Formats: sequence, C-alpha cells, structure tokens
Amino acid sequence: MHIIMPIFQDANGLAIKFFIQKDIAQEIQAELCEVVASLGGRVEAKVPRQGYVLVQPGTAEEERLRLCWMAQDRPQRHFVPYTYVEACKIAGMQLKQIFVENGLPVKMHIHPSIANINARTTLSQRIMHSGGDPTSSPQSAKIILADPNTEVFQHLVKTYQGIPDKHVESYLWVKKCVEKGSLVYTPLIYKNPGGRRPGEERTPFTEDDEQRLCEWIAAKIPYKQTGGRTGNRLYQQLCEMIADPEYAWVSRHTWQSWRERYKKNAVRLDTMIAQIVDQKKPVPGEQGQYGYVRQDEEKNKRHRKKRAKPAEQNLHKQEMIIGGINGNGAEVPVIVFDASAVDSGPSTSRALVRSSPAEEELEDGEDSEEWAVRIGNEPPPNWGKRPASEESEARNSRKRMKSDDADSIQGVLLDPGVHLIDRTLQEIATEYRFTLEEVKEFYDQCGEMERTKARFQKMRQILSSIGES
Repeated sequence: MHIIMPIFQDANGLAIKFFIQKDIAQEIQAELCEVVASLGGRVEAKVPRQGYVLVQPGTAEEERLRLCWMAQDRPQRHFVPYTYVEACKIAGMQLKQIFVENGLPVKMHIHPSIANINARTTLSQRIMHSGGDPTSSPQSAKIILADPNTEVFQHLVKTYQGIPDKHVESYLWVKKCVEKGSLVYTPLIYKNPGGRRPGEERTPFTEDDEQRLCEWIAAKIPYKQTGGRTGNRLYQQLCEMIADPEYAWVSRHTWQSWRERYKKNAVRLDTMIAQIVDQKKPVPGEQGQYGYVRQDEEKNKRHRKKRAKPAEQNLHKQEMIIGGINGNGAEVPVIVFDASAVDSGPSTSRALVRSSPAEEELEDGEDSEEWAVRIGNEPPPNWGKRPASEESEARNSRKRMKSDDADSIQGVLLDPGVHLIDRTLQEIATEYRFTLEEVKEFYDQCGEMERTKARFQKMRQILSSIGES
C-alpha cells in the first residue's frame, strides 16, 4: 500500500521549517501557521538554516530580511512570497526552487508583449514561487519572457542569440519548467533548407579560430566606427596570408566563411576585439590601421633673453603700473592692472566674484600675489622687481624724464610755442590725473596719440570704479 506523505515533509519524514515575516498581518500569520502544520511543516520563531522564509514582496522588511539572511553559503534557505504555502496546497506538491543559481534568484524580465495584466501577475507569482526574480530590467535579466505570437519575439531571439548567458523564452516556458521540476532552456535550431548556403562554413569553427580571427581584425581595423569589418577585402587579405607558416590556420575556412562568422557573431566578437585592442595598442614605429604610427617630433627648446615686449603686446598683456601725484608731490600707492582684463569685456564686480565659491578661492589664493601693491617707501612686490642692470638704467631714465617733465610743464605754461606733441601729452596727463612721465613712456612705446589717450582714459575709469566699490 502506497502511503502519501504530507507535502511539507522531506524524504526522511522530517517537517520542513518555515519562518514568517514579523510585520505581516496577524490573521494571515495565523492562517499560514495552520496550513503549514496541516501539510506536515513547522513554523519556527527563528530563521532556519534550511527551509523557507515567507515574505511580503515589495516591503522594506522583506528587503531587510534578504540583506541579512540571504547568503550563498546557505543554498537551502529560500525566500518566497507567503502565498507560496497556498500555491503548494493547490498544486498538491512542494514547489521546487528551480529558478535559483548559486543560492541567488535567477533574474527575469517580463516583456511588454505580454500585455494582459492578469497573465503578467500570474506569471510573476509563478516565478517567485519557484525562487526567481521577475522584476529585473531587460539589460540585467538573464531570461526575457515574451509572447511568441508577436513579431517582436523573433526580433528578441535574433538580438540576444549571440550574447552568452542570455535567453529569450515564451511565457509558457515557465509553466513547463515548474511541471518538470527543472530549469531547461529552449535550444536554438539553425534551419538550413536546401543544403549549405554560400559563405557558410564546411568545417566547424573552434574557439581558437574565433580568437585568431579577432586578433586579425584588431590589427587591421581596431575601431569598429571606422567601418570595413564586414567588407570582403579584409577577409580576402586574410586568406592571402596562407603562404605564411604563422597563418597556416587560415586554410581551415574560405574567406567567405571567415566573413560570415564575424557577421553572425558581431556583437560577441566585437567585445573580444575591443579587449585585444585595449591590451595591445600600436606603439610608435608599429603599423596600425592607416600605416605606421609616427612619433611626435621633438621640439627644440630655445632659450632666449628677456626683452621688452613689442608695443602691441604691451597694449593687451603687459601689466602696467599706474600712479599719480597729489598736490604737494607725495607718493600715491602703486596699483597693478592686467591689461588683458581691460580689453576682454565688461568688468566683473567684486560682489559678483564673491558669490562664486570657485572665484572666492581664487581671490584668496592667487589675488594676494597678482594684485600686490607698493605703499609708501616699502620695497616693491616680486613681480615689480627688476634685474640690477635694468634697475640702474631705469633709475637714470627716470631722472632724465623728470627733468624733461619739469622743463616741459614749465614750457607749456610759459612758452606758447611748445611742441604740439608735448602739449597734447601734458593735456592727457592733466585730464586723467597721471604723471607726464607715465604718459610719455606709454606714448614712446606705441607711437599713437589716440591710443595713448584711450589707454589712460580707460585706466582712470577703472581706478574710479575701484574707489567707488
């Protein structure tokens, strides 16, 4: 007489252990305890090493339980929805956890081609009752479930058939696996009516064949975006190498077969080619896709003496020192400006600069050196120092120019026949409150009166705006 054992007992007649998520409603927990006991199982107060953890999917407590207790070293501990108990009772058997690999749920994606809401819900529960995860994205899922009666199904099969460990299955496949109690993927069958097609191989391709093919393509066309990987010439050139002993393997297939092998497995082989290219990039002197890689010419470094910049560069890049003379001849603090900032566009106020953290940092770090000033008789900042020879020459020059300035000013006041250029320079110095020495020095550099006037007019505007801020 055949004795029917309770479905929640193992082969030795021992009760299978269950643990129920604590925040599930009390009436549901009570019902679960009753059904589990009636089917031969036992509900434990602690998480069992072997058995089932009944959870409520989509809750924070379920996520916490999985994080705490799901581990690869406990492959016999399964996490299932609490509806698993009722599903086993209806099926009349303990549903096996077939959609589990290495102690973790197999990730699945239910494609939108399965449009019926009830069908999607039933399919999702059936997957979870057998240990799988039906909530994965198409990219992360190992199995994509779709409706085989739609056009998109064949498109999905062709799209993913070359990607390892990726499968496209019918939604009916899940039920078949559950009934068989094992996970078996649908094999891909290549139909070839009418014999071998042109370009198809007579000799099966091996992994070594594919590796060598990828190395050949990586050497000739390392980057797919340049094109040419499906062209005839690339594979004809490969077969022309057959006379070389190192390329004896080429004779295993025709150039059409080599080309067809790449075309059919482009997605997978492109990945292998990219890895080869990344490991072995052409170095200077080697031959790449478009000829030999040429090393950049080494530029000779020329050491030249420092000299005064041309007048045009001084107008835009040189830092000009602007000063003034008050009524009794006392020195005024010297302020430095970068001329390029004047010509680059509207000036930026300090309030706006301080509103930006990056600019605030720049002001604290670099500004203190770049905009340093000399006050009174203090030594000038580093940027304002000159070599000893230049300093001596400059001192003599200033003495001569001061003498000239005094004579020129006095001549303008006393002699109406003073030279027109000197009189205009004096007018610029007086109008914009700069020394005649500074105005003449700038005029001597550029030689243009209008530019000189515009220059000191701009500088006076800048000084006035700084005083106002």
